[in-house]
This record gives sequence, C-alpha cells and structure tokens, in this order.
Amino acid sequence: MDTQNTSVRPRAQARTAGKNRPPRSARTNTHPGSGITHDNSRHTTRFTVIGNHLAQHPALSGLAIGLAVHIQSLPSGARADIRTLAARFPEGPTRIAAALRELEAHGYLCRTRVRTESGRIVTHTVSRNQPGRHGDATDDVPEPPAESPAGPAAPPPAEPPARQEAQPLPHPNSPPEPHPQARPHPQPQPPKKKPPRRALPAVPQPAYTSPDLLRTAVDVLARLRREDPRLLLSATDAEHLAPGVAAWLERDLTPTDVREVLAHDLPPEPLRRPAAFLAHRLTAKLPPLPRYRAPAAPPTVRHPHRNCDGCDRSFRSPHPGARCRDCRSGPPEFTATPTP
Repeated sequence: MDTQNTSVRPRAQARTAGKNRPPRSARTNTHPGSGITHDNSRHTTRFTVIGNHLAQHPALSGLAIGLAVHIQSLPSGARADIRTLAARFPEGPTRIAAALRELEAHGYLCRTRVRTESGRIVTHTVSRNQPGRHGDATDDVPEPPAESPAGPAAPPPAEPPARQEAQPLPHPNSPPEPHPQARPHPQPQPPKKKPPRRALPAVPQPAYTSPDLLRTAVDVLARLRREDPRLLLSATDAEHLAPGVAAWLERDLTPTDVREVLAHDLPPEPLRRPAAFLAHRLTAKLPPLPRYRAPAAPPTVRHPHRNCDGCDRSFRSPHPGARCRDCRSGPPEFTATPTP
C-alpha cells in the first residue's frame, strides 16, 4: 500500500476569498487573463493632455494619431514640416505627408501659406487639440460604451416628455411686454497692419558730390548683378547707396576696384536685403583717404625755334611769321637787312 498512484488527480486546494484577486475595476470581462489592465501613475511634469476623440478616432490611421500626439507635445515655434518629421521618424516623407493631410481634413491641423517681409512664401501650421470648438466641419467621435461582463449594456429607457404647464393669458388691458433687447453684433476688428520696413543703414558721404560722380556710382551698383544675381537692387536702393560708392571713388579707386570689393566673398545663404548688406560693407570696408599731395607746378612750355621775318634771326615763338623782340621794338619804318 506504500505505492503511490500517479494517475490520480491531486485534490483541488481551497481558494482563499479576496486574496490575490485583481480589483473590481480591472475585471472587465468573464475570461480571466484577457483584456488590458492599466497600471497608471500621476504625471507631475512633462506631460500632454490628449482627448479620447483623437486617441480613439475611428477614421484616422495610427500614423496620423501618433503624429498628432507628437505635434501637440511640441512647444510653440517648433518646426513641424514634412522634412523635419521625416528626419525624426522612420516613416518616409510620402507616408508622413498623407498622415498630415488626414489631420488637416479632420481639423486637427490648419496649414496656410503666407508671404514674409522678404518676399519668401512659408507654411504656417496651427495645431488644434479640440477641432470641434473652432467651428470645423468634423464629425464628433463618441466615446465607446464600456461593455459589462454579461454583454453589451442595454440602452437606457426613454424618459416621458415633461408636461408643459399652461401659460396664463395676458389681461386685455395690461400693457404689452417689452421685447428683449437684441444682442449687439460684434464689430469686425480692423486687419492688422504690417510693421513698417526698417530703413537702410547709413552710408559714407563724399566730400564733394557732382552729377558725374553720382552717375558713375549708380552705374557701379547696377553692374553688381552681373557678378552675383542676388545683388539686384531697386532704383530707390541704388539712390541710397550711390553716395557711399562715390566716397570710395574719391579715394583714388576705380569703378572696377569698388565692384570687386562689394561682390567678393559673399555669404552662401540667401541675401534677404542685399541693399542693407551692401550698406554695411560700404561702411565697414571704407578705405582711408589718400595722403595730401601739393599740386605740382605746371610744366614749362618751350616753343619751337622760328626765323624772324625782319632780320632772319632765330628765336622761339608759338606762332609762325612773327618778328623778334628787336624788330618789334624798332620804328615801324625800320627794316632789318639780313646779312649775306
């Protein structure tokens, strides 16, 4: 009788009531071990509030929901374009662009193209955590009802309509009730004015201005676009920069020298305001004035030798057929006889 029969099932042990049982909130179905159990802890820093209308949206893809959560967690001013998101996530630009179009169609994103002061066109992106509050045409996503262990919950019974009390009729001699005052319509706000364009920096002024010198300076500025297309200037900008170029020309520099200094070693990035860049370069690289030189004496004029018509003497004279000094100082009737 000491041999143990291994085919007999062991006796079931009694289960202790209430020990190692999950809380009632975690028991959402009748099948043990299935379903999700939340182990949540309260966030105090670095968190973002996301609504279930986004996290459980039935029409958005998983990539679109993930991008919406990532965009809503970004600080204001962060870049959220396709190129930046493609460098951040493993998905390619094509899938990210399609997901952004989904968010834009359901009102979670609003992208508009605006023109900056420099003339560039950029995309302005606005992220919305509740599209329905902004008057967007998006379908509200109802929260799914929680299923009970016994199956789906039955719809609540319809309440009977409330009984309306009869209003007393007004007395025929009573004065009429005043009509409620209509709410004033909000006046449209005037459009925001663009900030005025900043003035160009000051340029050096020449000691003496002449029309020919200013005309040469404008010609130097007009030829800069041949060196670099980014240095295309308007007539107003050229008129403002012309005195600065004239100050360079009066320092014994040729127009070619000035043009090479202004168009040499330009930055690789685009020039937003080429006129402001040239004004800074004209001021920062202005050469010093040349050393004062006393004006040189005029050269001595030596006339060619000529023979006097009266005495045939050789003397210097600017005009041919003239007489020498002795013949001019003698009496008019005196005529010198040439020596044989």
